[in-house]
Amino acid sequence: MAAEQSVFILLTNTGTLFTKVIQTYTKAPYNHASISFDRELSELYSFGRKHPSNPLNGGFVKEDIKTGTYSKYPNTTCVIYELRVTEREVEKMQRVLQLFIRKHQKYLYNILGVISITLKEPVEFSNSYFCSQFVAEILQRSGIKIWNKLPALVTPDDFRQSERLQLIYEGKLSEYEATPKENL
Repeated sequence: MAAEQSVFILLTNTGTLFTKVIQTYTKAPYNHASISFDRELSELYSFGRKHPSNPLNGGFVKEDIKTGTYSKYPNTTCVIYELRVTEREVEKMQRVLQLFIRKHQKYLYNILGVISITLKEPVEFSNSYFCSQFVAEILQRSGIKIWNKLPALVTPDDFRQSERLQLIYEGKLSEYEATPKENL
């Protein structure tokens, strides 16, 4: 049997105007999703703001929970989920992620996709994603099927509602410290 490993899904609420607008429609407590391959969230990826002060310039981003956008919003609340996967699935996810990293400059934020979720109609472009669409795409391309819907219809709240993910932290992002696995 393949050794089990984990990936981590971070859902956040920065409290920004953009988040509040999205929250008006979703009614969900968290409206941004990111993926990490380590419990410390040192390698964290998503689609979002490229620059903390400009919400209109979005695309593929490597996030940092201590600096960047999150440092501008110290009251950011979050939940962190662990998803148990095989070593092979992690390898596949990392290969898919490397494609995004290599061509990061060509990717745009899929604002039309965010709007289309409210209509339950996917809007997909080959080089454009929104945060939860990106995370769902990474999982799906790696053979991990959590929902019976297209990645372009997956919301951050879908992660929160999934029984496959285990909650490991809820609170302020600035107060998160990874608990070593052996202490769990």
